[in-house]
Amino acid sequence: MNTKFFLFLLGFACLTTFVACDDDEGMMDEPTLYERLGGTEMVSDPATGGMIEAGRLGLRSVVDSTIFVIAADPELQPYFASLLMEVGNGNLTNLAVLSESLTDFFCVATGAENFTYDGMDMVSAHDPAQNPRMALKADNASYDAFINAVVAGANQNSVPEALIMEVGALLETLRADVVQR
Repeated sequence: MNTKFFLFLLGFACLTTFVACDDDEGMMDEPTLYERLGGTEMVSDPATGGMIEAGRLGLRSVVDSTIFVIAADPELQPYFASLLMEVGNGNLTNLAVLSESLTDFFCVATGAENFTYDGMDMVSAHDPAQNPRMALKADNASYDAFINAVVAGANQNSVPEALIMEVGALLETLRADVVQR
């Protein structure tokens, strides 16, 4: 078994045990995962030259790295056939849309309060009958490969292992909606 995947499963087990035992009495508010990923501190955005929240910049960096990991993975390439064909033809429009949407999703899912996710729900987004940009229905093996791609993208951006495990645990909560075969 992949060491990173084992660590993810261990972190997921610890996180679910902590959440199940948490009664909120006498506990201080813990920072959200978004805050621990950089939070709302404004930093320079190397892509635009403007300012961006550090948490959003970090998540966007992981998302963009993950997209490139996916593009290089023969197991995941078929799910993104139309996007890869567009990019191969020099059309980056939908690549930017995917990056923005996934970044919004991760920001909201990790606890950011300044962003909204207006994309499709996870069931619809991963059902080719409802989303023509999704070429195939996902199975467990491809979802595992996707999680590993996110781990690789996070590692490329020096995200601490403990935070990677929390993001992995978050992704695991979506498995039933994403895996449709």
